[in-house]
Amino acid sequence: MIKSSNPVIPEPGTQPETPVVPDPQKKSKRAKKATGPADNIQELGTAEVPVAKSNIHVMTIIGQIEGHMVLPPQNKTTKYEHIMPQLVAIEQNPEIEGLLLLLNTVGGDVEAGLAIAELIASMSKPSVSIVLGGGHSIGAPIAVSATHSFIVESASMTIHPIRLTGLVIGAPSSFDYLEKMQERVNKFVVTHSKITEKKWKELLYKTGELSRDIGTSVVGKDAVHYGLIDEIGGIAQAQLTLQELIAANKTDKGLKQ
Repeated sequence: MIKSSNPVIPEPGTQPETPVVPDPQKKSKRAKKATGPADNIQELGTAEVPVAKSNIHVMTIIGQIEGHMVLPPQNKTTKYEHIMPQLVAIEQNPEIEGLLLLLNTVGGDVEAGLAIAELIASMSKPSVSIVLGGGHSIGAPIAVSATHSFIVESASMTIHPIRLTGLVIGAPSSFDYLEKMQERVNKFVVTHSKITEKKWKELLYKTGELSRDIGTSVVGKDAVHYGLIDEIGGIAQAQLTLQELIAANKTDKGLKQ
């Protein structure tokens, strides 16, 4: 069949059909509706999300620190493959001048937690950590990795030796590996806090305090008394200290230039 190239002439008294062009304003209204108060309540638990431009980036270390093994979906986790790229981006972003760490963690993968702690400690920008609720196990090195650390009075920190789950080969090399890994953690904590190696190991290997393991559970004031954490304080003190560290960092850079 050959199609005619002649234009279609509308009948007298009728209007030619015009293509329907979508209204961009209607589309934007639909987009706004999709992210309205109901969606915010469902996703974030609040009707409005406060947006404020700040020179501080807030990062949370919560639940269990997930490392090389994927944890069950019902576990609240902090994934190290998410945290590490964020830390690199913070270091590269000139608009971000400081890092605020909020910790409420039960611990988790030792190597993943230590990797996060090393990355925070090696940043050129100042950082402040707050232990809220708990900074247990490998959460302790992350807490002390910041430039300055805080803990609220009601928070606690469980200090215990490294434990493994699953099959452990009963050979001298296995125990040597565990001992070397523990020494890595010990050295990091002692280097980045005011606690002495003797006191740290005393808390680490203390018996009779924890029901199923050796170790110690310290609360806010005790953590400061032992030199593990710098100060008792919350969000207000942490932000004030971080801004002071940021100002001092700018002064140091100005003097070097």
